[in-house]
Amino acid sequence: MDKNDGMNYAPKGEVRAVVEKGEFPFGVIGLDHGHIYGMCNGLLEAGGNLVAVYDPDPEKVKRFIDTYPEATAAESEEEILQDSTIKLIASANIPVQRGPLGLKVLDSGKHYFVDKPAFTTMEQIELAKQKVEETGLRWGIYYSERLHVESAVFAGQLIEEGAIGRVIQVIGTGPHRTSADSRPSWFFDPEQYGGILTDIGSHQIEQFLHYSGAKSAKVLHSKVANYNHKQYPEFQDYGDATLVADNSATFYFRVDWFTPDGLGTWGDGRVLILGTEGYIEVRKYIDIARSKDGDHVYLVNGQGEKHFEVTGKIGFPFFGQFILDCLNGTENAMTQEHAFTAAALCVEAQEQAIKIE
Repeated sequence: MDKNDGMNYAPKGEVRAVVEKGEFPFGVIGLDHGHIYGMCNGLLEAGGNLVAVYDPDPEKVKRFIDTYPEATAAESEEEILQDSTIKLIASANIPVQRGPLGLKVLDSGKHYFVDKPAFTTMEQIELAKQKVEETGLRWGIYYSERLHVESAVFAGQLIEEGAIGRVIQVIGTGPHRTSADSRPSWFFDPEQYGGILTDIGSHQIEQFLHYSGAKSAKVLHSKVANYNHKQYPEFQDYGDATLVADNSATFYFRVDWFTPDGLGTWGDGRVLILGTEGYIEVRKYIDIARSKDGDHVYLVNGQGEKHFEVTGKIGFPFFGQFILDCLNGTENAMTQEHAFTAAALCVEAQEQAIKIE
């Protein structure tokens, strides 16, 4: 795994199977973003069986099968959709296409697990809600910067244990390295990727809802800009927003494409969580000038100051819980309401954003 390449950042963890071999076959449609490798790693480590893959680009399929030789290349997406043995389809296709594909997946009687952003418009979200209600199937969203980061998982566990009291404010930063020369054309078109707040802002808003325990929130202010990528006039390389939750917790986040080349990873993602009895800082991918390793958690409360290094110690419980949710009709990994609310708030922040010229 290349820590300098965010698009192909694919964490691996311990195998913690929650099902017997062959009990949860899944397929893949759409390889436009490298997050699909992280998604598959998580499902496989939880006991899923990867059986088939389709993408119209044979080079992408070849690379995928080189990584996962157990997968068979399908001739079309219909071949996978019509396979009655497959229980779930995972996808990281172009963001604007993710909502429409999900409707077809659920219509085929399968659960759906899709990379963020799962949607680029409010209309897509409403159609997805209707389809979930109609079919009773799951529409999972890969909010990887919380679900697939051990320090972020651990911070949530500390909050649940009451380590900092009630969460009243969260600050999130999500800087990324552009690596423009290796990006596809759709990456620079907001109509295709949804805009910066819909795209990488989705991680930030989802983690705020989770850490604060909020059911919903209101976007108070948001803005976007293209400060330094004028060769891509529609691209947005900066965005921020302020929200207040239904439980009165507040949130500010910033996302950008300005990670300098000297940083030892693709982005210095952090979150600072203030509670009534203490605070937590998460340094997800690096502790700059101190440690190239990620997963640092700093806790300060009435008992003192603590520093945790949690790589390899926490795991990624979402994937096993999600598989069991699909099989049992439960909502232990993430409620459907939470997944859709986070997505809708991202689109709302994007739609009402002030454009800085």
